[in-house]
Amino acid sequence: MRRSSVGVLLGALVAATGCEQVEVVVDSYRDLTPHEAYVEGLRASGLAETALTRDWLAAADAALETPLSVSVPFIEEGYFTPDDAMAVGYRFALARGRTATITLSVDGETTGRVFFDLLRVAENPEDPPRPVRADTVDLGFVYEPPRDGEYLVRVQPELLRGGAYRLEVRLDAALAFPVEGADMTDAWSQWGDPRDGGRRTHEGVDIFAPRGTPVLAAFPGRVRRVGTSNLGGNVVWVRDPGHNRDFYYAHLDSQYVEEGAYVEVGDTVGFVGNTGNARTTPPHLHFGVYYRGAGGSRRGGEGAVNPVLFIRPERSRPAELDVDRDAWGTWVRVAEAGIRLRTAPSLRADVVEELERFAPVRVMGGSDDFYRVELPDGRAGYLAARLTEPMDDAIGTVTVAVESLVVAAPGDGAPRMDRLAAGAESPVLGRWRGWTAVPTASGRWGWIPAAVEVATDDG
Repeated sequence: MRRSSVGVLLGALVAATGCEQVEVVVDSYRDLTPHEAYVEGLRASGLAETALTRDWLAAADAALETPLSVSVPFIEEGYFTPDDAMAVGYRFALARGRTATITLSVDGETTGRVFFDLLRVAENPEDPPRPVRADTVDLGFVYEPPRDGEYLVRVQPELLRGGAYRLEVRLDAALAFPVEGADMTDAWSQWGDPRDGGRRTHEGVDIFAPRGTPVLAAFPGRVRRVGTSNLGGNVVWVRDPGHNRDFYYAHLDSQYVEEGAYVEVGDTVGFVGNTGNARTTPPHLHFGVYYRGAGGSRRGGEGAVNPVLFIRPERSRPAELDVDRDAWGTWVRVAEAGIRLRTAPSLRADVVEELERFAPVRVMGGSDDFYRVELPDGRAGYLAARLTEPMDDAIGTVTVAVESLVVAAPGDGAPRMDRLAAGAESPVLGRWRGWTAVPTASGRWGWIPAAVEVATDDG
């Protein structure tokens, strides 16, 4: 059997069972993603052992192992510097019943490919994330998760390429609303309400509308059954084999489709009524969603699930950017002591660290009114943009007691940039964990250890 055929077959099995073990097997048969194929190409060409490629591969792994935690819906814009091996990862939760529209766009000056991967976090923490969708730049896709779960998006340009990008994750209902002209305010009887004196519960949602109002297909599918029952009255069952589920339309005044017909979203399947056990109630549609077992069997499937999650429109919208885009790729410093770096662009997000006054941070993107920044040690997070200031002006001066190297990063062994002679006085641009940021003769800036300072005048 061909690799692609096996993937299709096992993919259908996953849809039928939702089994994590089967997904492990499917993962071994799938085609390489563009990112994986690029990595294989680097290895085949002998470039995988170069320092630059090792840094690029490490950045790709770090984006998945230590992603930024965000809440969806979400918009972020950012920037990749071509001379750095960079990647960014985002982690967020998706619920079954919602669809996520995920788009990545880059500016027109970006050259080369930008890899764009959506992965699902495996239930077993020992297993790697499962690729769900993957492609390259200027693409978007709509994804409906088969079950609640945690997901990752990784964005990474190919080697020595970069530029600005915009990532959007928007949510919406997975299904169209099934009654013409109605909305959730017309849904009065909800999932789980008691029926028959508590002997059973309501396995759907009732949407009230005038008799004869068109009932619409909520999702494409094949009409599996058109019939009559004591409970449902005039009913229509529509099968969605791609997700291994059935949609149930009941209490219809009359049906408008025949068994075997294929319906698209918005096609009329019948008309609102009160047939079956709804004869004493006002006209309404009983709408249900049922997940089946293998091959559509009722055995082995989950059965009825709450349809409200599938038809309720998304109420929240992602906040548009409210920060200075010209700051992308530049260094700024925090204006006050105690400013908190957070795991997500929200004041409710967990705190990564409380930063000291004048700590330099590199702006790599923004979401809402937060900057996404990197600390001098490479860790990333979000802080309110209004709490930062440019590093153009000195905050004071420092005099060094002994000759000191100016290095590219605050740590031993960092590359040398310049040298300060004993007794030299230098402007101070920032401070970080026992290191002082000072300008160099080349017009750039670097670091000296605060231990060499003999006199300091910080503003």
